Amino acid sequence: MISERRILAARPAKAKVNPWRAYASLVELECAASGVAEPVATLFLTNSECRFRCLMCDLWKHTLDAPTPPGAIPEQIAHALSHLPPARHIKLYNSGNFFDPRSVPVEDYPAIAALVASFDTVIVENHPRLCGPNVERFRRLLASHQTLEVALGLETVHPEALAALHKHLTVDDYATAARRLVANGCAVRSFILLRPPLLDEPSGIEWALRSLAFAFDCGTRVAAVIPTRAGNGVMEQGMAEGWFAPPNLRSLETVLDESLAWERGRVFADLWDLERFSDCPRCFPERLRRLERINLTQRSEPPIVCGSCPVLDAATRNNTE
Repeated sequence: MISERRILAARPAKAKVNPWRAYASLVELECAASGVAEPVATLFLTNSECRFRCLMCDLWKHTLDAPTPPGAIPEQIAHALSHLPPARHIKLYNSGNFFDPRSVPVEDYPAIAALVASFDTVIVENHPRLCGPNVERFRRLLASHQTLEVALGLETVHPEALAALHKHLTVDDYATAARRLVANGCAVRSFILLRPPLLDEPSGIEWALRSLAFAFDCGTRVAAVIPTRAGNGVMEQGMAEGWFAPPNLRSLETVLDESLAWERGRVFADLWDLERFSDCPRCFPERLRRLERINLTQRSEPPIVCGSCPVLDAATRNNTE
């Protein structure tokens, strides 16, 4: 297992951030539980760095070294919303854990709840091991018609790969958190990694699908499949040493198509910086548009056929047929 010391030593410098401003915000369309694409205000809040130094994470780049000052998160939300068009749902993504008081002070909960009172769904990110009393403390401040959705990083149910991620998480930890959230009236969103370290392309597909199935078994309503990326220093070392390689775009297509066919919940392909996973510039734009449409409709489409694409190896091809 890669040590935390090595993970930290490999990091490039953090970005300069303002604790009183979200470092990014936008409104995007997402297929809602209704099956209709609806606008979602997504705020990338600036807050204290997550206490868990996960191997693959690069979200620390826009975090504070000290605890988040009281009042900063409400100010960030108010400022960001004043510059965004209306939306029905809001994501308070915080590069860490919403229910960790170092990241989001508990005394700010009432002000945050008041600022998001007009939204139907309030989506926050949190580590499964930090889903304690603060979840219910915040949920009680929301209106009865609002849904609190907690996004959890399951990543993978592959035991060796999960241990290698340095996430301080077991599959049982995730299951306990997800089921407790559902029992307390919260919705659960899960993040699944496609081809985390130690897996090859065929096993990356297989274990992403296994992980999605497990997340749905635990009560997840919606899942995002994230191609595992380099970009934080130590993952580049993994590529050089042979214990990590990024997945291919076709594997993401396979996982999305197969999991949607189960009709167990919404599944989204993470499309950020997607071109880096493509090996064919000719068909990439069409593949991207197809995935964008599937994300919004949750209906699969015929696969893209491209005569210029490199030939898949036999094992991967068997997983896509």
